[in-house]
Amino acid sequence: MIRKYSKLLYFVALIGMMGCAKSLDLSPIDKIRPEDLFGDPEGTKLYMANLYYQLPIEDFTYFRQGFRQNAQDPNNGGFAPAMVTDEAMHTEFGDFVGDGDFHFWEPGYKLVRDVNILSDVIPTLNINAEERKGLIGEAAFIKAFTYFGLVKRYGGVSLIKAAQAYNSDPNALKVPRSTEKETWDYVLALCDTAAANLGVAPGRRANKYTALALKSRAALHAASIAKFGGLAPMSGEAVSQKLVGLEAGDAAGYYAQCIDASKQIMESNAYGLYKPTPANPTEAAENYRQMFADPNVANIEAILIKGYTLPGNSLGHNYDIWYQPAQVANGWPHPGRMNPTLDLVDIYESYTAPGQNAPVITTTDGNITDYNGYAPSKNYIRFNTPNEIFKNKDARLWATMVLPSTQWKNTNIIIQAGYVKPNGEAVIRTKDEIEINGVKYYTYGAPSTSMYSGFDTYGGNNTRTGFSFKKFMNDAKPIVPGWNQSTTDFIEFRYAEVLLNYAEAVAEGGAGDVAVATKALNDIRKRAGHTVDITLTPANVQRERRVELAFENKRYWDLIRRREYHTVFNNRRMHTLLPLQDLRALPETKYIFVRVDVPNANPRTFEPKAYYRYIPGIGSNGLVQNPQY
Repeated sequence: MIRKYSKLLYFVALIGMMGCAKSLDLSPIDKIRPEDLFGDPEGTKLYMANLYYQLPIEDFTYFRQGFRQNAQDPNNGGFAPAMVTDEAMHTEFGDFVGDGDFHFWEPGYKLVRDVNILSDVIPTLNINAEERKGLIGEAAFIKAFTYFGLVKRYGGVSLIKAAQAYNSDPNALKVPRSTEKETWDYVLALCDTAAANLGVAPGRRANKYTALALKSRAALHAASIAKFGGLAPMSGEAVSQKLVGLEAGDAAGYYAQCIDASKQIMESNAYGLYKPTPANPTEAAENYRQMFADPNVANIEAILIKGYTLPGNSLGHNYDIWYQPAQVANGWPHPGRMNPTLDLVDIYESYTAPGQNAPVITTTDGNITDYNGYAPSKNYIRFNTPNEIFKNKDARLWATMVLPSTQWKNTNIIIQAGYVKPNGEAVIRTKDEIEINGVKYYTYGAPSTSMYSGFDTYGGNNTRTGFSFKKFMNDAKPIVPGWNQSTTDFIEFRYAEVLLNYAEAVAEGGAGDVAVATKALNDIRKRAGHTVDITLTPANVQRERRVELAFENKRYWDLIRRREYHTVFNNRRMHTLLPLQDLRALPETKYIFVRVDVPNANPRTFEPKAYYRYIPGIGSNGLVQNPQY
């Protein structure tokens, strides 16, 4: 039962031609009669498509500059939210979270205005009761999603619950900020209204379970701020007025709402995990990969899909051209930008030691904290292939990343950082070659830039972490070298996240069923090929979230809501795995690996003020600014 809202070619094409978010920017509304705008079902569909288009879905077109960057600025360097977390590094940029990044204020309030116009005219429309109920539910869902996008960035915000009419006095339009608690409670109440009015049938737009999935996510976010807010105390006027922050005593109530919303979805039997019982890890990896390469095959798991229908303009996206390994770029000059980190790779479990991180072991002493580089005196473990070191690692690692010397698009992806000469001297991250017994060996594993995908700084096209990117990519489709040519769809809500939300809420002390939560956690792991159950603990849930939801733009918000960002990123460096061909072993072909800091990257520190974005335009809107801005 797929919930898709962008697959109506007629309406999406119209929106694209009319300037998308600007196509129905109605000002002033009193010049247009509601019956003219909404009386025609086709007009209503077009207006609804425009509202859905504006939803703050953090998908393939969400970058540091904000939403829908395919249409506005495709040349953004491919700097995605994953690159300010411990999931990935950009090939070139070393930036971190800046004050101007990831905002939603102006587009958020434009969407509030547009959906309020709809809400206000629904009672006047000449439609039947069922249609009216559906529009009420959809309007509530869109408004809830919008205010969720605002509150998680800014804390308490101005709650504008009906369309405003300008009467020549701009001060009459000013609405002070509500408290953060009032704002979260408004979001959750809107989710309830949406769930109560929306049906359960499959469709291209939101239904009851979409609203409940939003409530599950939002309630968990609020509960986390209440429980962990004390880890990053703030002060100032916004704090004293409770415009930011929640009381610790609020956590239990929000966890309960998360549990209830999640439970309703879990008990509905309307959804489930896609291919939950693979025969082996290889099959598990392929199943997981398929779900993101084409979400439409995963109709049992997908609760809401954002569809990309047509290439070009605002209707496609750029993940394929930004992030594919350099060897398969098909002439596009800027591939390979998404570099998954060794830090993330280390989180994935091994089937031989379930329930714990399985860091990559490179030396016989097992030291995983030495990032000082190659030394001939170290006893490195020798491997027969450049990916044998990942043997028995969780299937999702193989499905999410392109590992060294694995196949992608019928190409052996070569990721090599150098070699060790027979005399023990290493040549690393320098283009060089050596001839031994009539055979030439190359530091990057091949002679020319078109034949490898790692470490050469040429064009900024090669990974500098030792890993390239696979999730969301389609192995069967060649790269189309042009802007906005990708049409892979994005799953915004899926059943696995709902299970993880439930498990986390229970693990953090919510009044849910521990046995049900434990099963939810382990069902996801079994879909990944695990056969041994683990216990329900906060640490186990968080590791599973990092692995299952990697690169779905959830990690940033998990660090924000749990108030972990400033401790996880305190003068922190990200890490790289260097595959080296060990020529000391000739005539055998052997590889060793070296753990190092990401080359040419500065340490990162998260400033606690960044748990909230600054409020724009306080000089004119008169709002209280967030702390430390």
